[in-house]
Amino acid sequence: MCGIAGIFHVESSKPVDPERVRRMTDSIAHRGPDGSGVWTAPGIGLGHRRLSIIDLGGGAQPMLTEDENLAVSFNGEIYNFLELRKELEASGYAFRTNSDTEVILHGWRQWGVGMVERLHGMFVFALYDVRSRQLLLARDRLGVKPLFHAAIADGSVIFGSELKALLAHPGLRREPNLFAVDDYLAYGYVPDHTSMVQGVEKLPAGHYWLLQQGKPAPAPVQYWDIDYSNRIKGSEAELQEELLRLMRQAVLSRMVADVPLGAFLSGGVDSSSVVALMAEASRVPVKTCSIGFDVGTLDESEYAERIAKRFLTEHHAQNVSADDYSLIDTLAYHFDEPFADASALPTYRVSELARQHVTVALSGDGADEALAGYRRHVFHHNEERLRGLLPQGIRGPLFGTLGALYPKAEWAPRTLRAKTTLLSLARSGAEGYAEAVGVTGPAQRDRLYSRKTKLALGGYRGESHMHRLMEEAPARSGLDRAQYADMKLWLPGDILTKVDRTSMAVGLEAREPLLDHRLLEFSATLPDAMRVRKGQGKWLMKRTMERYLPEDILYRPKMGFVTPISHWFRGALAETARGIASSSTLGRTGWFDGDAISKVAEDHIAGRSDNGRLLWQLLMLEKSVERLFG
Repeated sequence: MCGIAGIFHVESSKPVDPERVRRMTDSIAHRGPDGSGVWTAPGIGLGHRRLSIIDLGGGAQPMLTEDENLAVSFNGEIYNFLELRKELEASGYAFRTNSDTEVILHGWRQWGVGMVERLHGMFVFALYDVRSRQLLLARDRLGVKPLFHAAIADGSVIFGSELKALLAHPGLRREPNLFAVDDYLAYGYVPDHTSMVQGVEKLPAGHYWLLQQGKPAPAPVQYWDIDYSNRIKGSEAELQEELLRLMRQAVLSRMVADVPLGAFLSGGVDSSSVVALMAEASRVPVKTCSIGFDVGTLDESEYAERIAKRFLTEHHAQNVSADDYSLIDTLAYHFDEPFADASALPTYRVSELARQHVTVALSGDGADEALAGYRRHVFHHNEERLRGLLPQGIRGPLFGTLGALYPKAEWAPRTLRAKTTLLSLARSGAEGYAEAVGVTGPAQRDRLYSRKTKLALGGYRGESHMHRLMEEAPARSGLDRAQYADMKLWLPGDILTKVDRTSMAVGLEAREPLLDHRLLEFSATLPDAMRVRKGQGKWLMKRTMERYLPEDILYRPKMGFVTPISHWFRGALAETARGIASSSTLGRTGWFDGDAISKVAEDHIAGRSDNGRLLWQLLMLEKSVERLFG
């Protein structure tokens, strides 16, 4: 697990300044505290920061072949590298290290770009072939590991694991991307198809990009996608056994490391399932780490303790204050782009705790996306069944009118808040789901934007990308389409970004076994009823794990990492909320109407409405703009 950076002159073989590459890698030193390296050749420079996990003595990078005709800088883990190594050795290749990195070098010679499809793991790498003058950039199927890149005025492409690596290059022009601001306000994160800095792009998940000196840069090529258009057949018992086999395989493959290894344990279904399967496979007690909160309604530590005792783990727990907002500036630094998922704070804290005991931690991330575990999946599944009963021509006016008349009741129990559901049913499935996953809707954004911003956006709406994803998804049902959109947008943009930045900030490698692509390919073929049934998401997974986990762990309401941001902005951060409206940082952009933001803050502080998430979004945007553009 590491950080990479580099410079490639697309048009010529002019020299690359190694000090420039070193500055880029030094900016992401937190990703690799165990070592660094820079390699240059005519037209190319590769940099690396290393967090040693496998072959501690022999895996230094950038790694070269013995003839020095191939070089690679690699971030991630290849979980099937031993199988690939045996296959390559049988074909006559000699290995000088025990590192998974070397498999990429010999794999390129044996299979060319077809090598990428053979890799099972989380990865981003830059491989340069001196003879063909080709640079291959590749990213894993789900986008667990990030890669930013940009073309700059001197004819080169610069790239790195984090945006700050590109910012360290003096040739990058720092101009804000207004469309990314709208995306951010819509979703709460900057999605993979855009960036806050004009001209910067992210290599999409499941893509590679093959560049050659002297030739125009082609578009990245997609080598993997998840397909929901087929359905598997089999009894419930047969599907349970196949799911369990794939989960065991995924967990076991991610337990290979030459450093201390453990797991995050929240006490929820996903992390408890991972710990159960780790304990089953391990000859020594599994090390587990959990965070508790000093507010009972937010605290899951009791459930984590129960799982730890059940599987006899070496458990480490720490209580933190629910008012733990001291990390705001730290998070702004590590995320670079604005990121409004407030669960990043406790995720940072649990990573910090885990790093005291292990270097690698397995997490339960991915099961909700793979097996429809979010409450919004259950709601959307039910809404889609209702949409199927009435044509849009009747449904739109009927539910639109009822939704407009129904009072907004934020104070009421969730089951009585029908306004949102009625308005959702009036829309298409894609429009309804985009509204469900969104943070700040189009109408609210319009109230916040200045007239100049509205004109510049020209009717652009961040939600339109999700609409297209769902409408064009390889899918058979509305649930399929929602999950597909989550896989392509929410997962890499929010969940995986959060885990990557917070774990890498403290030099910890996080692995996500429930995002094994073979497990995902299987889950995508499950009938809807095997994913959502009787108001329960992840239905097949929960049934499968009944042999390991108690019922109240499996079937209790989902909590997750909850952060009381609304409370903060009515208490200790009330003046911070007021200050956003008069912020010179946001004010200089001219993007917003200061009076509108002021009203949002005052209404929230007075308790007239709950604008906590919006205020948090604006605060994190302010911090990011300050960092990126001064």
